[in-house]
This record gives sequence, C-alpha cells and structure tokens, in this order.
Amino acid sequence: MSDLQEESFISHLIELRTRLVRAAAAFLIVFLCLMPFASHIYDLLAAPMMQTLPQGTRMIATGVVTPFFVPIKVTMMAAFVVALPFILWQAWAFIAPGLYAHEKRLAAPLVIASTLLFLLGMAFCYFFVFRTVFTFITQFAPKSITPAPDIEQYLAFVMTMFLAFGMTFEVPVVVILLVKAGLVTVEKLKEIRSYVIVGAFVVAAVITPPDVTSQIMLAVPMCLLYEAGILVARFMSPRPDAPAVQGRD
Repeated sequence: MSDLQEESFISHLIELRTRLVRAAAAFLIVFLCLMPFASHIYDLLAAPMMQTLPQGTRMIATGVVTPFFVPIKVTMMAAFVVALPFILWQAWAFIAPGLYAHEKRLAAPLVIASTLLFLLGMAFCYFFVFRTVFTFITQFAPKSITPAPDIEQYLAFVMTMFLAFGMTFEVPVVVILLVKAGLVTVEKLKEIRSYVIVGAFVVAAVITPPDVTSQIMLAVPMCLLYEAGILVARFMSPRPDAPAVQGRD
C-alpha cells in the first residue's frame, strides 16, 4: 500500500470515527433528556395492553430489578427513534462523498423514505395492530383466567412486533432497489406475485404470535406494499452499467 493510499485509508477511518461519535453523542443526549420520563414512556408503550385488560388488572414484574431496567430499555428505544434522523444524516454524510451525482439523487430520497416507512410501520403496529390483537386475545381467554402480563415479556413482544412491521414497510424500497440495480424487472416481479403472497403469509406466521388476526395484519400490508413498490418501480430505469437480468445464470 502506497503512502497516499495509507493516508486516504486513515482519513476515512478518522471520518468514520467522527461520525460514529456524533451519532452516539446524539443518542446519549436524547436518552439523558428522556430518562426523567422513563416511567411515563413505558406507561405510554403499555397503554394498548392496559386498555384491553380487565378493570383493576395491572402488569407484573417477576424479576427483582425488572421494574427498573425495563423502563430504561424502553427509554433507550425511544431515544434511538428520536435520534434516528440525525444518526442517518451522519451515515449519509460519510458515504455521500463517494457517490456519483445520479447515485446521490437516488440515495437521499431512499434514505428518507426508508426511515419514514419504518416509523410508519411502528406507528401502524402501535395504534392499530396492538389494540386489535390484545382485544382478540383477551376475549378469547377463558373467564377463569385473569391476564397479568409480565412487563419483560411484554417488552420483548413489542420489540419483535415493531421490528417485524418496521421491516415489512420497507418492502417498496427493496423492490425499487432491485429494479434500479437491474437484478430483476418489473415484469418478473409481476410474474412471481403469487409466490410473494404465499411467502408473506409464511413470514407472518413465523414472526407474529400464533393468532390469525396478527398474521393477516402483517401479511396484507406486506402484499400491498409489494404492489406499491412495483408501481413506483415502473418509473425507475436500471443503472446503465447494471447487468442484464436475462443474461444471468
């Protein structure tokens, strides 16, 4: 490695370190600002479940330090969501100088769209899916059982659902990237539509709880977003240097 290449490599490492430190500092600042409201943030997260429980029922904590650590974990999640735009901006500022002009024009909208879609998926899960699923489970439970969910298990469930729905709402971005990269054509995406629908329900059955309601609520948006991705991808042309799909092995 020449001195010029070594110097360039070191400068990139320094730039990466600077961006990571700024992103971590932003997360830490937001987290410290939200810490005094940790209990209220957890109560807000638990609201969909609490509204479906019988009157006077509360969640339980089976661990000694669980009532302390669970709200902190929730606050960390909230701080990450709040700081996410700045974190993504730091990532964009690091990779942007290495992109061509046409790549910058495409990458910036995709970064913004993917962020908004992920947050939209979380919001859809919180405001619509949780209440419907929890109501269904509560009504299905035998009358001899008094539900009293553990707060740690509830947090794990919520995190899994948030991640599942957030990633599901990224389907249009994935479809657009595949078409733009020339890895697949819009016509091919239409041909495999039936397989995608089956795959969506299989994925929903694996990720969500074992009830039909939550599975449908994940699979149906996934299929609709796939169609939305195809619709937008029709107006996207592959990169000039992208390999032809027909010629791939």
